[in-house]
Amino acid sequence: MAISAQMVKELRDKTGAGMMDCKKALVEVDGDLEKAVDWLRQKGMAKAAKKSGRATSEGLVCVACSADGKDVAMAALLCETDFVARGEQFQGLAASVAQAVLDKAPADAAALEALVGGEVTQLIASVGENMQLGKFARHSRSSDADVIGQYIHANGKIGVLVDLTCGKAESAKTPEVLELAKNIAMQVAAANPMSLDAASLDQAAVEREREVYRQKALEEGKPANIVDKIADGAVKKFQKEVCLLEQPYIRDDKKSVADIVRETAKAVGDEITVKGFTRIQLAAE
Repeated sequence: MAISAQMVKELRDKTGAGMMDCKKALVEVDGDLEKAVDWLRQKGMAKAAKKSGRATSEGLVCVACSADGKDVAMAALLCETDFVARGEQFQGLAASVAQAVLDKAPADAAALEALVGGEVTQLIASVGENMQLGKFARHSRSSDADVIGQYIHANGKIGVLVDLTCGKAESAKTPEVLELAKNIAMQVAAANPMSLDAASLDQAAVEREREVYRQKALEEGKPANIVDKIADGAVKKFQKEVCLLEQPYIRDDKKSVADIVRETAKAVGDEITVKGFTRIQLAAE
């Protein structure tokens, strides 16, 4: 009997087991849904269903790097308690998830689930605690002039990858540029920017901010001819708070991140551009 994607989804909804395990169960019982549920229960894979409604606010963010350093992956695995998150089995699985992202470059959450969902389900059955795959990212260096900065917060709850590019390949290998990449990753972890710069900031968020301050100024009885100036000033302040390159640098708040990039570029005699970043935080999953 042909096993459809809908049949797999229905069984997964009933049991909480991984997609590949559900497909295997349906194949084993010739597509009988109830028998497939029993098959999974017998294998200890349906225990996850009882756990699936419980909050997963703990966990671990892990990073995996290719041997040549050209590709870096980051992934989060979520669980219910810090006790489980600190366990050897959970940490090993979290590392395996990041490695799967590195090796297979899954296109989306469903693709990652197909790769490692079965292992997650088995660990759920083993430790009796709900777990979920979290966000993930994979960054690649397109040339030797690129640098990928990475930072994992000490407790493993926040992870950051940052992409820089230099004008010359030799600059990317200098201690100054490597330190800059790491420091910017730490900046992203600490300051949680919404975007790289004003140009890439969500314009809907900008307009909401502008309108809030326009209405506030009007309600305060400010003259109509300065209301827009007040709103524009508020937007500029907002951008300094949420745009990475405009943020005050965490190690010297008299300078912006853009200032630090320019200083490093001058020190190595080259151009340096921050291209983007990814930030994963467990509490924000």
